[in-house]
Amino acid sequence: MWERRPLSGRSRRLLLEGDVEGRYAGRDDADAGYRITMALALACSQPGREWTPADFHQALIYAPTRGGWWARKLRERKGTLYAEDKLTAMLDKAREFAARNGSVTGRNDALVQITEVRHAVEYLAWKARGGGAVDQKNLAARLKLCERAGGLEHTTALRPHAERMGCAKSTTEASDRRLVEDGWLELLEAGTGKNHGSRWRLKIPERVRELLARAAPGHSLPPTTPELATVPDPHTCTDTVALASVMAHDAFHHYGHGTSGARILTCLDVTEGLSSAQLQQATALHRTTVARRLGKLVADGLVRELEGLFYLVADLAGPARLQPDEHLLDQAAEQQGTTGLGDRRRQRHARDRANYQRWVAERAIRSRPVRPRPMLVPEGVVDPDTGELLDEGWRGWDTSDPFRPTWLAPGAVPVPNEPFDTVEAACA
Repeated sequence: MWERRPLSGRSRRLLLEGDVEGRYAGRDDADAGYRITMALALACSQPGREWTPADFHQALIYAPTRGGWWARKLRERKGTLYAEDKLTAMLDKAREFAARNGSVTGRNDALVQITEVRHAVEYLAWKARGGGAVDQKNLAARLKLCERAGGLEHTTALRPHAERMGCAKSTTEASDRRLVEDGWLELLEAGTGKNHGSRWRLKIPERVRELLARAAPGHSLPPTTPELATVPDPHTCTDTVALASVMAHDAFHHYGHGTSGARILTCLDVTEGLSSAQLQQATALHRTTVARRLGKLVADGLVRELEGLFYLVADLAGPARLQPDEHLLDQAAEQQGTTGLGDRRRQRHARDRANYQRWVAERAIRSRPVRPRPMLVPEGVVDPDTGELLDEGWRGWDTSDPFRPTWLAPGAVPVPNEPFDTVEAACA
């Protein structure tokens, strides 16, 4: 088809080929069609790519595009005028959203936003107490997901995310709650169903933005706050890219080198050594914790010590600060006795997921048993043909509903089919 305004490659494929990757799957076909149409409306509302309502109608309603099946179905059910008004309203809503949240015109702009969040995460020294170290791992894993997704919005489930972090499911869930409360994370849509994870968005809290602004060159205020300690030396910061690459390995399991060992390892370099005090400042760990972790890392051959300074071993060096060597890390895990714990966690999560899906399937198939209503008025009390009361023990009762007889109080209106003598006796 002929395009009047340029679209990105992904949006063009979504319009011409439809949702072949299942990125916009919904609860049903109507929900999925609305999501696809709204995504196309947002793609046609970016700066430099604004489509007029007529262009949008032509592409989705009057052209045989696979991405416009929902709009054409809407036209068949409710008419052309209704479908055009609906698409125009969706286009206006998408333009308001694009103007309010800023525009991403390409992958480079998205990577700039991700880098900004990464810089904010690495600028702060996350204290181990209170879950700060786990929150840093959580953000490191999410930043890696954002790079794959091409933006700050990403989708993930709880158990796979816990496996990427290298911790328990409950620990990950508690970390998510803290990040939401602190303003780092926003839940856009909770995951429902069998294969749908939750949709999240990363962001920088306002207090951290103010902290970064005070730390900018030329600002008079010092970049320190009581809640968040900052790292003055950029070299001693924790590399979140390196942290995401090693934190899920068995060597850094909770019973091995742990999160503290992974954070210390990602601060080290092959050529520039750091002292124990510098590592303590970078990780906000206690000095005894740093000394204990460094001793284990040196003993397992992951760190080398020279004249009081600690260096990363050459086998772990790479284009980035840290390039994981599986053989070396496996040896460290074997020495710490944590080999296979990651596989056990993944197998446990797989069993939990299978049990949950089986429970959902059984609940959907198994309908609630309908309990038979007990008939309180037995057969033979009332003549089914004439409605005459045959059992004097039920005199004064309204037996028109055998499942729910009621007592006739004085002055009550009886049922029409009850004999006159019974009504008169009941009302006497």
